[in-house]
Amino acid sequence: LKTNFCSFNSCYSKHTSNRNEEVESFRRKLKYFFMNPCEKYRARGRKPWKLMLQIIKIAVITIQLVSFGLSNQMVVTFKEENLMAFKHLFLKDYSDHSPNTYAVYTQAEVYTHLSHIVGQFLRLRNITVGNHAHDKDGRFFTPLLICQQFYHNGSISPSNETFEIDAQVEEECLEIYPVQPSSLPDADLSNFTLQFKRLLEVNVYFTLKAINLQTVQHHELPDCYDFNITIRFNNRAHSGRIKVDLDNDVDINECKDWKVTGASPKKIYYTVLFDVVIILTCLASLVLCTRSLSTGVQLQFVNFFVKHYGKRVSWSDRMEFINGWYILIVISDILTITGSVLKIAIQLKALTSYDVCSILLGTGTMLVWIGVLRYMGYFKKYNILIITLRAAFPNVIRFCCCAGLIYLGYCFCGWIVLGPYHEKFRTLNTVSECLFSLINGDDMFATFKNMQQKSYLVWLFSRVYLYTFVSLFIYMVLSLFITLITDTYETIKQQQSDGEPVSELQAFISECKDHPNSGCYRVDDRSSTCLFCCVQR
Repeated sequence: LKTNFCSFNSCYSKHTSNRNEEVESFRRKLKYFFMNPCEKYRARGRKPWKLMLQIIKIAVITIQLVSFGLSNQMVVTFKEENLMAFKHLFLKDYSDHSPNTYAVYTQAEVYTHLSHIVGQFLRLRNITVGNHAHDKDGRFFTPLLICQQFYHNGSISPSNETFEIDAQVEEECLEIYPVQPSSLPDADLSNFTLQFKRLLEVNVYFTLKAINLQTVQHHELPDCYDFNITIRFNNRAHSGRIKVDLDNDVDINECKDWKVTGASPKKIYYTVLFDVVIILTCLASLVLCTRSLSTGVQLQFVNFFVKHYGKRVSWSDRMEFINGWYILIVISDILTITGSVLKIAIQLKALTSYDVCSILLGTGTMLVWIGVLRYMGYFKKYNILIITLRAAFPNVIRFCCCAGLIYLGYCFCGWIVLGPYHEKFRTLNTVSECLFSLINGDDMFATFKNMQQKSYLVWLFSRVYLYTFVSLFIYMVLSLFITLITDTYETIKQQQSDGEPVSELQAFISECKDHPNSGCYRVDDRSSTCLFCCVQR
């Protein structure tokens, strides 16, 4: 019995020693996983490649974004200036100070404005100061279309308060082709009769071409533009006022035949080479961050905790291994790589998707700069702010959902009641913008003042509506929102000052007392390392 007891005691001691060694080894792995780059360098001598790569990436991506932003700014400016030029060219007596009040009120004015549009279109090459030209479909010019939409039949007698309308809408169009002679009289529209009693709208359609030559000065190849212009005479209200508006839909195309002299084309290829370097940098960052995410998933101690302690790990502790900052960097790398590929295609004039490219590059750069907060979190004073935002986020989302229901109720109520009497409440979009501005204290007096007083009941309702909204959201909702974040901040700050671990995972890791310089974390000589750690302890 004595021999069997000693054998059992020896096996039990060996099993307990193996178990403790396994627990200590796993705890050491967890502590190493959550170390910052400097501590990992001291622990294993591993250089912080991801940190250095992120610093380089921030610099090169910001330079790329600024370069593309300047190029995209020239495109947007060219579009806006052409739109303004078209309004002055084709809208009779147009003024920049009256874009929302430009309208005609008599039948003669409608015909005069239509004749002016056609005449300007025919004499375009002789009057424009830009490089505009008529559109061609093969060898023939594309015509200008004047289309009127009107009710199929109708008899209206306002004096007798009677009417008879056939709601079917018909459309009648007139085509006018530009011809080669340089001087032409105004077009004769006598054969084109407008049905003013039944008229809904008159639309003028035509297409003009232009080339943006200012990009040559910035060592970029110019783009060719198609401006699909629509001039609309809106008479759907039949109020005696026909609103006139000009809009254009822009298509950017690759020029078919081009030749640039006096400029070095090599600078274009230098830009393309710089974009290739950025793509390779983002690919390296993507691989390293994906590997770190995979390591975190494999290191989750769910089975380990169940095996040794018989307890299940909470989801909050399990999510600690899924580093959200790495996910953010991976998304930014994917967006930047895609945007850089599009930028190269734009530089080489294979594509003209400026808007898509700017969205991808802009979002990618924004996420890269936000990702810098990960490294700021290694400092205790900055880390408390990040932990507060993360801890308060679930409660903030719940609070916003409840406040959003009240906000939507006010939006719908303001739109349906105050919309006919106040310009800021005409659409749901403008209502939401107006109320959000009121929450932030912007434009408050103008919102009260611009309310029309034609109906005393509606005016009184508007005062009750605005006062209750401002009082509810500024004095109550906004204050509760700030209090929610402040309380979380105070709780986290108190926990850090007391030195209490805020989770079971951190409590488990805190039992490992091995310093990064102790040599216990090195994997090259495991036996000597373990002996060294035991001697230190």
